[in-house]
Amino acid sequence: MSRSDPSSQEPCQNRRAERCSWLRLTLKRSQQEAAASSAMTATSDNFFNAYAIFLGASLGQMAWVSGLPQLFGAISQLLSVWLASHFSRKQFIVACAGLQALVVMAMGAVAAFRPDEGVWIFIGLAALYHGFINLIQPHWRAWMGAIVPERRRGAFFAARTRLTMGASLSVFFIGGGILTLTDSAGMAWLGFSLLFSIAAMGRFVSARLLWLMHDPEPRYPRERGVFVRTLKNFAGAWKDKTFRHYSLFVAGMQAMVAISAPFFAVYMLEGLKFTYLEFVFASVASICTQFVTLRFWGRFSDLYGNRLVMIITSCLIPSLPLLWLFSDNYGYILAIQAFSGFAWSGFTLSTANYLYDIRPFRSDFATYAALQAALSAGLVFVGAMFGGLIASHAADFLAWSGWDLASPIFVVFLVSTALRTLVTAWFIPRSVEPKVRPRPQLLQLIFRIRGFNAISGVALDFLTVVKKRKD
Repeated sequence: MSRSDPSSQEPCQNRRAERCSWLRLTLKRSQQEAAASSAMTATSDNFFNAYAIFLGASLGQMAWVSGLPQLFGAISQLLSVWLASHFSRKQFIVACAGLQALVVMAMGAVAAFRPDEGVWIFIGLAALYHGFINLIQPHWRAWMGAIVPERRRGAFFAARTRLTMGASLSVFFIGGGILTLTDSAGMAWLGFSLLFSIAAMGRFVSARLLWLMHDPEPRYPRERGVFVRTLKNFAGAWKDKTFRHYSLFVAGMQAMVAISAPFFAVYMLEGLKFTYLEFVFASVASICTQFVTLRFWGRFSDLYGNRLVMIITSCLIPSLPLLWLFSDNYGYILAIQAFSGFAWSGFTLSTANYLYDIRPFRSDFATYAALQAALSAGLVFVGAMFGGLIASHAADFLAWSGWDLASPIFVVFLVSTALRTLVTAWFIPRSVEPKVRPRPQLLQLIFRIRGFNAISGVALDFLTVVKKRKD
């Protein structure tokens, strides 16, 4: 039979048609899943601190709310490859998503029943929540990288990001409205129960959509010594002086931010008596500014280098807590938040790009990113605990020192400002301008916005993808 015989091409055409069919459906469900899961991420990123305050968390407990989930999440990410090797990839992701939905539902139950140890129960649930996120994340990246066609990756993830952020902001506003209405009626517990119920429902729908998606590479080959090999790769990466200084700088800055991060919500909701809706608008001022200015910082870094952007923004970030001391006017707070978004968008983007540039050529990028993330999470926990210690004794310090500050929380803001400044001063003389290698094509590396936080900025994620095997 000749090659030109139409009958010889039918099996190939059938396979191609079959692949196009499941691919279109899977990509459509992935976009739907982005909107569904946004109901959960919008709640977790922006209402956890407000919820802890509602439960009556002390200043010391607020530090645990901020620090422990980050540490637990980092440990989970390091274990995720080993755990997932015992299951099919899709089963593992869907199971983690379903369990995460149950955790969020349990948070709503805590609001309704208000047990005596409600704050500590919530802290434990928040740690589990972040643990499941970090168990899922590496395998979701690999899954998406394997199914999204090369020519469509840029457009697909850009559209997915727009959908995610639109849905997240909508849930954020709706949540603020629900909490304001229920709080004015003396039923804030009902508002939080509804909010976490909506988040759990969104995650259950997300898990269902993930289950319906197609995975062309359903199971990882089981390998021995994965965890030990990962630790050896970390040790090798740490020997790189430039990477070591960069990692200590980013992790150190995030640790100094963690000293004060939980207490901005405390100050707004308890000190300034903001309604939940006012709290939401103040947060959105930062979030929107971050997205608007990301493109500006991207162009600026292309012209002048990521090192300069890192230096500029790391000089701005120490001033952010200090600015809160000068006025409690709502318009002024909105302006501070907008300025915060401007600084954080440049810092987040430049540090993400810088990590790619300083990585030795042809080395495993995931190793460097994972090590930097793990170090940051560990130091964030330390910084949060230190911030809680300062906040717990701030009132006594003011009484002893005779300082006239409007709020004891301002002591935490001042300490965070001073330590952020020291981290910046340490890094600037040690920073180098790396030789910028040609930027990868979209098929090799994609920056994905995986979340946002009103205080600490937009979270960028690296989506590394693999080339498809030819049939």
